Amino acid sequence: MTTRAGFIALIGEPNAGKSTLLNRMVGAKISIVTHKVQTTRARIRGVALEGDSQLVFVDTPGLFKPRRRLDRAMVSAAWAGAGDADIVVLMVEAHRGITEGVENILSALAERGGERPVVLAINKIDRVQRDKLLSLTQDLNERFKFEATFMISAEKGYGVDDLRRWIADRLPESPWLYPEDQIADIPMRMIAAEMTREKLTLRLHQELPYQLTVETENWEERKDGSVRIDQVIYVARSGHKGIALGPKGETIKAVSIAAREEISEFLGRAVHLFLQVRVREGWQEEAERYSEIGLDFSDGQE
Repeated sequence: MTTRAGFIALIGEPNAGKSTLLNRMVGAKISIVTHKVQTTRARIRGVALEGDSQLVFVDTPGLFKPRRRLDRAMVSAAWAGAGDADIVVLMVEAHRGITEGVENILSALAERGGERPVVLAINKIDRVQRDKLLSLTQDLNERFKFEATFMISAEKGYGVDDLRRWIADRLPESPWLYPEDQIADIPMRMIAAEMTREKLTLRLHQELPYQLTVETENWEERKDGSVRIDQVIYVARSGHKGIALGPKGETIKAVSIAAREEISEFLGRAVHLFLQVRVREGWQEEAERYSEIGLDFSDGQE
């Protein structure tokens, strides 16, 4: 039997639907999703099977104009993911069309060159009329030579199977890269931390979600089959701690309940989750914090 395997980088502007597509392809939630931009910070790899092919999708941070060290490290991780891939999938939101950000990504793709095929996936097609979709498809293909174009809704699943089959047929012949039952290649403690950060991002407002990070400090397997997880939420200012805790601790309690339920469902067993909020001014300038997130600290250098 001839098997195929390879890496597929999902790139695009923040909130283009990359994480939603990754979770749809894998069939499980391994990358967190919120309505806020820049939710994904590091490269998340999810593994899917299609016939005799193993598809390793790489969910990358959104591509945008970086301002801070963390931003620069995230954008660098995104382009590194594209550079290492066998196939690149550029995701564009149908209802937003060709934005300045999309123009910049197309220019960067042209400059970086390479022989790897680039596929266009116009996402959220259920939000626009068919004639606008056709016009957008034509405009984008006039700007860049895509190998193929797919119109999809990652959230509802429209067109996703066609995209997966197309990719599977074009990956290089190779033994599979991961065991058949593996769906992700990031540590479970990092997935758990990301699930908690998602709940915080959904509950907190304005800039605060971008000013905090979550780390799993301790993971203890218990004899009864359950697991105890201790996580630390680092915030940059003392004022942020009070906001994260909420009145009488209501916010952190709600976050803890929601995160515990999701981690427990993912693991298929009972979870005892303990959260602490610590003030750590300047955590965005600490190399250790970047390692915990899965980013390279040196990539944030100007």
